[in-house]
Amino acid sequence: MYLASVGPLRTPLRRVPGNVPGNVLALGVVSLVTDVSAEMVTAILPLYLVFGLGLNPLQFGLLDGLYAGATAVLRLAGGHVADRWRRLKAVAGVGYALSAVAKLGFLAAGSTVPAIGAVLALDRAGKGIRTAPRDALISLSSDPSTLGRSFGVHRTLDTVGAFLGPLAATLVLWTSLNNYNAVFVTSFALATSAVLLLTTFVRDHTPRSTPAPTTSTPVIGLLRDADFRKCCLWAAGLGLFTITDSFVYLAVQRRWDIDAGLFPLLPLGTAGTFLLLAIPLGRLGDRVGRWKVFLGGHLALVLALLLLSGPVGSWWLVLVLHGGFYAATDGVLPAAVGPLLPEHRRASGLAVLQTGQALARMAAAVTVGLLWTLWDLRPAILAFTLGLLAVTLAAAVFKPLEVRR
Repeated sequence: MYLASVGPLRTPLRRVPGNVPGNVLALGVVSLVTDVSAEMVTAILPLYLVFGLGLNPLQFGLLDGLYAGATAVLRLAGGHVADRWRRLKAVAGVGYALSAVAKLGFLAAGSTVPAIGAVLALDRAGKGIRTAPRDALISLSSDPSTLGRSFGVHRTLDTVGAFLGPLAATLVLWTSLNNYNAVFVTSFALATSAVLLLTTFVRDHTPRSTPAPTTSTPVIGLLRDADFRKCCLWAAGLGLFTITDSFVYLAVQRRWDIDAGLFPLLPLGTAGTFLLLAIPLGRLGDRVGRWKVFLGGHLALVLALLLLSGPVGSWWLVLVLHGGFYAATDGVLPAAVGPLLPEHRRASGLAVLQTGQALARMAAAVTVGLLWTLWDLRPAILAFTLGLLAVTLAAAVFKPLEVRR
């Protein structure tokens, strides 16, 4: 499924109203279609594994942890190869293609849990490989002063896909009389379309300042920069106390006794809020400080978890806060960190950042599953809430100097 990328971008990028480069919009459309495909599977997976196969919270936590970060090291490989070969688009395309193939793997896996784990690993391998080169393309295609806006536009389009995915999954299940294989086949077709869109409309970008490959800086050398190192450490520290989406939706379903048939629609609350807030919060980060907005997003997650573990609250408010967390963090963090990195190591640096986050969230998923099994739902979530609040406050005090604005 690999197709060669077009040559390096040599002409000025065309821009659309709002000073957003056309390349960013093209990448956003690719992510939109990919996310429809991905969220079709994500929306039904907790329901299928917990209610269909009867996994307990610890077993689900192990699979969810695998989904969140077991292949995170491939982010480093993807970023390094993209920078080394100066082929950001080609490496991202390989990642998109792997995720597309994984959708067919669900058909072969059936109800065998180890096989499902292997398919999830392949899917996440694709995401791990593509994320850093894609974000590097966004960063290099944009003006440094409007990075927050560019990432906000991309994440908005991405979230349109996240919003449509659960609806598509529900529609396919309804028309196919709850045939999960129909969801997987439809998801594969959409993922394949995204690969074709990438190869056709996205242009590669070779930094003008790129040195010869033989003189490129080792990835570990990027961590010598104090501000970049702090960003990576704080992102990983916050990730250790970030409850993954699947557990949030399972907790919402249990907390308010929501009908299992409506479960695939819960992500719509998160995606809808993300869709509305991604661009405004990205622009706010450009104006008042990206680190402030990033930490504000984690405070929104703290409030959501308090509602999940407390005696009062409503499920829709939890989902709104959950979406606000993603709108304030998902694109804002790479926008904050990107300018700290040299252009010719942008993909590698973002891969280091994202790998730390992914590994931390993998550990968080397993820990939540363990604590849920030992203590039950509310004590487990409350423990994570207190930990997340403490790390967020510490990150506000000991923030990286270069991302204060």
